[in-house]
Amino acid sequence: MSAGTRPAARIALLLAWLAALAVGGWLLSRGLRMEEDLRRFLPTPQTPAQVLLVDELGEGPGSRLLLLALSGAAPDTLAARSQALRAALSAQPSIALTGNGDGGGLEAIPERLRPYRYLLSPTLDTQPLDAAFLHEELQQRLQDLGSPAAELVEPLLPSDPTLETLRLAEAWQPAQAPQKLHGVWFDRAGGRALLLVQTRAPGFDSAGQQAAVAAIRQAFAATAGARADAAESDAGATGRDPVRLEISGPGAFAVAIRDRTEAEMRWIGTADTVGLLLLLAVAYRRWSLPWLGALPLASGGLAGLGAVAWLSDGGVHGITIAFGFTLIGVAQDYPIHFFSHLRPGMEPRASVRALWPTLVTGVASTCIAYATFLFSGVDGLRQLAVFTIAGLGVAAASTRWLLPRLVTPARRDPADSPRLARLWRAVERLPRPRLPLAVLALVALAVVAFAPGAFWQNDLSKLTPVPEADLLRDAQLRAELGAPDVRYMVAVQGRDAEDALQASERLLPALRRLQDQGVLDGYDLAARYLPSAATQRVRQARLPDAPALDHALQAALADTPFVGDAFGPFAGDVARARAAAPLTADDLAGTPLELAVGGLLLRGEDHATALVSLSGLHDPQALATALASHGDSQLLDLKQASESLVAQWRTRLLAALAVAALLLAGTVWLALRSPRRVLRVLAPMALATLLILAVLRAAGVELNLFHLVALILAAGLGLDYALFFEHAGDHREEQLRTLHALIVCSLTTLLVFSLLALSSIPVLRAIGSTVALGVLFNFALALLIARAPSRQAAA
Repeated sequence: MSAGTRPAARIALLLAWLAALAVGGWLLSRGLRMEEDLRRFLPTPQTPAQVLLVDELGEGPGSRLLLLALSGAAPDTLAARSQALRAALSAQPSIALTGNGDGGGLEAIPERLRPYRYLLSPTLDTQPLDAAFLHEELQQRLQDLGSPAAELVEPLLPSDPTLETLRLAEAWQPAQAPQKLHGVWFDRAGGRALLLVQTRAPGFDSAGQQAAVAAIRQAFAATAGARADAAESDAGATGRDPVRLEISGPGAFAVAIRDRTEAEMRWIGTADTVGLLLLLAVAYRRWSLPWLGALPLASGGLAGLGAVAWLSDGGVHGITIAFGFTLIGVAQDYPIHFFSHLRPGMEPRASVRALWPTLVTGVASTCIAYATFLFSGVDGLRQLAVFTIAGLGVAAASTRWLLPRLVTPARRDPADSPRLARLWRAVERLPRPRLPLAVLALVALAVVAFAPGAFWQNDLSKLTPVPEADLLRDAQLRAELGAPDVRYMVAVQGRDAEDALQASERLLPALRRLQDQGVLDGYDLAARYLPSAATQRVRQARLPDAPALDHALQAALADTPFVGDAFGPFAGDVARARAAAPLTADDLAGTPLELAVGGLLLRGEDHATALVSLSGLHDPQALATALASHGDSQLLDLKQASESLVAQWRTRLLAALAVAALLLAGTVWLALRSPRRVLRVLAPMALATLLILAVLRAAGVELNLFHLVALILAAGLGLDYALFFEHAGDHREEQLRTLHALIVCSLTTLLVFSLLALSSIPVLRAIGSTVALGVLFNFALALLIARAPSRQAAA
């Protein structure tokens, strides 16, 4: 037992530490807010396309759409199921809109907005509201009342004899709507009923999208009994639901990625935990050490989370948490070094004091490297830096001042192991191959520079583990439904919303011409739902006053069975429309039109952008040429914008890495004060980094941003290995203890990151493969370079 720590005091400290962790965890669980917005990991945008991509990422018309397909039964059964599903989803708070081609759609025009129908509809642009027009419309209504549509038409007739409301609802259907069977949308083959769902949550809010997808699946299960009578036998004698549901779109992919990541992290975390406990138990043969060693890691994790939450007002990004805890895994080396240097007859606090100068140098170097992210201009990297610095600092401090008070002196010294001694004698016989290592460095450099294939991966879509089959299915459904393209978009700039709407209206002739020429299949813009105030005023001026409307109405009723005073609500609506102020986007608040217009009309403090979403763009260059005469309009390629943003992000990260390398070298120099010793510590890390890059390039791997961040982690590990070999000097027992510690450290780290390298998630695979290679190369090179020159050994 440690001389200064009685059993009672040790138990009290352990309980206090566990209680502090429990209280900290409880406080964090109450105030912590998980963020999913990927914009936090993107730099400040520069170009108009980048501004749109970053500032409105996940908010545009394409990102909120989920594409649904029902199949596996007869068309009438699928149509009935489509109607039932649409009705069920209309009551779900996570779903903003659901469309399946049902001709009604009147819910898109709330009662309070219906008097404005002639201001929103283009009818008055070509047709005056006179006696001839009204007479023709009333004759058509007589036919409608004798048709199956009578049930829909009759309630509207007193207030809307021209059925302008239905015209608007039909005009607001998707620009390239698919065919209809049994009153709902079907694909061209007639085998799948199709629905469009617009979620309230942004496309990259995976939690919100998860709620929306869950609501869709629950509604689908609840409507399993909604079948056409003629097709009830499709369920078979077992009663099993024959209808299959497919969900696609950005939100569905985000949910699938989240579920897949969580599932993989669960099994990886379980395997890591079991493997680490077994390794530590075998290495130290004391059941208490693996559990005590977990306390600094837990403390560091909570400290990192708490620091980020405090600085970010409770919000912590999911990527920060996932990658931050990976980094905290590095802190497992701190208690391992301490445990491996315990020996009989020496107090644990004395052991850790002897290790502390070397340990704190490694901690400081890693923290300094990540501190450069504080100046990267990227919020996500700042969070990662705060998490890492706070976490590693607390883990190291608790290893230095708290853990030794809980550990009793060792009953055995790792330096007494004959097996370890034989291994060290073999290590001592290893040469210091200066020339071969220099040649290896030159070869690795040549591979990095001249390996075939792209060096950098700029396509963000390659970081998502969406199967190719799912992407193809999404493209097929998008083509069937005429959903907007998620790559190309036209942006129309204006001083304010009115200016942007007017400018987008001036584009309409060119867009119609390009559609007729086959350049694009369809388009959608905010002015389709909300014309500019100028256009509304022109239409308003064409509405007849009360006497003129009454005269026209009486003339139109002359030879019809309708009673003249039956159309009083119609006259009232026209009078209200004549006197009303033009509708604005703010007037649409709380209606389905708010989402339709809000996704296509982006309003800032001193400017506005009207977006034109495109469906089936076949010739981007032709569209760009047509837009050239409209100075306020521009075709945006969001794929190219994302790639340029990644390149900008990478430039900043590389600059941060260069600064980090200089600071790291300076930290080691201050600690060692000897050029030869500094070189022995830095050379293995530098060569290992070069070898990692060479292996990845030779394997055809395109380097992404997460490879670069992982390189810092690998460099930090290599620095620790070299520092501790340097710390051991030429003292035999200290060399053996250091070798024991570094073998355990490298095996535990290799286990964690090798499992990550096996992941199907590209981000996790990039981190895992990079660090696993770093562990191997850094350990081997530290043995060859950083160990002290061998003196004539007593062995």
